[in-house]
Amino acid sequence: MIRGRHADYGAEFETRGGREVVAHYGRPERTHLAVRNGVGVIEMGYGVVVVEGDDAVDFVDNAVSNRVPAADGEGCYALLLDPQGGIETDLYVYNAGERLLCFTPPARAEPLADDWSEKVFIQDVSIRAAADEFGVFGVHGPTATETVATLLAGASVPEDPLTFVRGSIADAGVTVVATDDPTGETGYEVVCRAGDADDVWDSLLTRGTPTTPVGYRTWDTLTLEAGTPLFDTELVGRIPNVAGVRNALDFDKGCYVGQEVVSRVENQGRPSKRLVGLELDAVPESGAAVFEGDASVGDVTRGAESPSLSRPIALAYVESAALRSAASRTQSGESGVLDGDDPALGVRVDGADVDATVTPLPFVEGSGESARLPHYSD
Repeated sequence: MIRGRHADYGAEFETRGGREVVAHYGRPERTHLAVRNGVGVIEMGYGVVVVEGDDAVDFVDNAVSNRVPAADGEGCYALLLDPQGGIETDLYVYNAGERLLCFTPPARAEPLADDWSEKVFIQDVSIRAAADEFGVFGVHGPTATETVATLLAGASVPEDPLTFVRGSIADAGVTVVATDDPTGETGYEVVCRAGDADDVWDSLLTRGTPTTPVGYRTWDTLTLEAGTPLFDTELVGRIPNVAGVRNALDFDKGCYVGQEVVSRVENQGRPSKRLVGLELDAVPESGAAVFEGDASVGDVTRGAESPSLSRPIALAYVESAALRSAASRTQSGESGVLDGDDPALGVRVDGADVDATVTPLPFVEGSGESARLPHYSD
C-alpha cells in the first residue's frame, strides 16, 4: 500500500480483512458523486495468490465453481465452496500465460495458498500468496475509458469484461483489466509491480483527465447502489444460487466441492431466500431483521444513505415465499408499495419497525451494470 501518497491527499485509514486500506479522504458522499459523474481511483486491498506450472489451469479449474480460461489475457469470476455449498471465498482468476493470478478478499489469500499447497500431489504446480508484489488500482466512472486510454501506452483499452492487455503507464509496465463493473459504472483495474505503484497512482490522478481519489467507504455505497453483493456482507457462507451470483457458476463443468448442493438447488428451481433491494425510511444495521407482519422472514446484509438518491437503501436476504406474498399483494393493490397503508415488509431499526419496500436492482443505473447483480433461474 502506498500509504504516504494517500496521506498526501488527506486519507483516513482502516483495516479490512487484516489489511490496511483507505477508508476515505473526507466527505465520502462527495467522492461518491464524483465517481457517478466522472471518474475515481481506488487502491484495491486484494489478497493475491499466484499459481504457476504446467498444470496450473487444470488445478484451479478443478477447485472453483466457474470455468478457468485456458487463453492468456482472459479471466473469470469464481467461488470456492464448502461441502454444504456455502461460499468460502470469491475470487477473480486471470490467465497470465505462465501463471494464474487469483485476486481474493484480503484475509483469504494466505489460507487459500496454504490449503491449495497441501493438495498438490503429482501436479506441476507451485502456489504462493503474493499481495505485497503488486499494486492494484480501480478506475471507475462514466469517463474511466477516457482516463485509461489517455495514459495507456502500447495497447488499446480492453473491451470485454475480465479481459486484459499489457502496456505501460508512466514508463511502468502495467496490466489493464476491464472489470465486471461492480460499481455500476464503467471500470478498469490497473495492475503493476509494487515498486511502480507510486508512479502509476500519481499518473492516474494527475496526468490524465480530472480524477478523484476514492476510499472504501465510497466503494461500499457505490457497490450498494449497483446491487453488487460483496464477500464479507452478502456472500460468505451463502449458497451461490441463493445469492444470485450466477455469473460465478458454470453448470456444465465437472465436479468441484459443493457442486452437488448447487445443482440440487438449481434443479429445484427456487431458492429458499433471495437477495433483494429495499427502500425504507431509516438506515438499518447489518443483521437487522426483516418482517412480514409478525413473522421474521429475512435479514439485512448492509444499508446506507444513498448519496445518489438521498434516501436509505439496503440489501437483504428475504424468504422467497414472503417475496411472492408481497408481490401478490402489490398486484392486487393491497400493498404499501402502492398506497402506503399496508407495507409489504418491515425492518427493525433501533428497536422500531420501519416500513420497507422491495425495489428492483440496481438502485441506481450508471454507465455499466454489475455482472454480480443477483439473478435467479425462475
